[in-house]
This record gives sequence, structure tokens and C-alpha cells, in this order.
Amino acid sequence: MVSRTGKEATIGILNEGDFFGEGCLTGQPLRMCSAIAMTDCTVMRIDKKSMMAVLHRQHEFSDMFVAYLLTRNIRYEEDLVDQLFNSSEKRLARVLLLLAHFGKDGKPEVAIPPITQETLAEMVGTTRSRVNFFMNRFRKLGVIDYQGGGTVQVHSSLLNVVLHD
Repeated sequence: MVSRTGKEATIGILNEGDFFGEGCLTGQPLRMCSAIAMTDCTVMRIDKKSMMAVLHRQHEFSDMFVAYLLTRNIRYEEDLVDQLFNSSEKRLARVLLLLAHFGKDGKPEVAIPPITQETLAEMVGTTRSRVNFFMNRFRKLGVIDYQGGGTVQVHSSLLNVVLHD
């Protein structure tokens, strides 16, 4: 997302099966965000008329879509609380854990997709130099493996950074 003054923020990173652009379903006249692919992916475009028809006719899909939107809304609320009350170090640790899918059903990913420190800084709401400082600190603590170039391996011990006050 880019503000009127040109300040950029990464609102989230989507995964396989996620939706974006659903604001048009409520008549949102302008899109608020842009989506940029970080890896090879396939995107399916569904026009508003077709999406509305599916939502009305296929209750199972409608239930799944509403559950997805509610889950994402909760995540946005958690992100806002995180931004308001936690240090940038804790926010970075939380973002890395979320990217590695810790706390979600199934086995967490040890390695997260390649991501730049600039993108992490936009997600955390800090500078790239602070992200670099914390990434090096996390590496020295042994909670991540990080060699630069965007490849990060996250260990469950990073949870201690988030949970420790």
C-alpha cells in the first residue's frame, strides 16, 4: 500500500488459496492496495458478477469465503495491536513466525520464501537498518539461520522472543 505522501507499507503476504481485491464486491470505487508476486504463482481472476452468483448459489463456498474474510480481519486487528504495543524487534519476530506458518494447522515451514529486508521493514513499520540489526541479533541467538539474500530459516525458539517480556 502507498500513502498519498508516498510512504509504502506491506500489509500482508498472501498464500496459496488466498483472495484479494474483494473490496469491489461492496462497491469500493478504488483499490486500496496492489499485489506483487514474490514467487512464481498462478492467479485466477473472477469478475464481480460471477463471484456474486457463486456466493449466492454455493453455500459451502460462501461459508468458506466468509470464514476467510473473518480470519483475515482478525489478523489485521492483531497486526494493529502489535504495531501499537510491541517493539519493532517483537514485531519482526512475529512476522517471521507468521511467514513460517508457526501457530497454524499443519507442520510449520522451516524456511520462508525469499524476502528482502526492505519488505520486512515495510511489514514491521521500521527501517531496513533496524531489521538488519535484529536479523543479525536473532542469528547470533540461534533462533534463525540467515545468510543474507533473503533466505531465512526460522526455529521455534524464536517464539521466546515474542513471548518474553
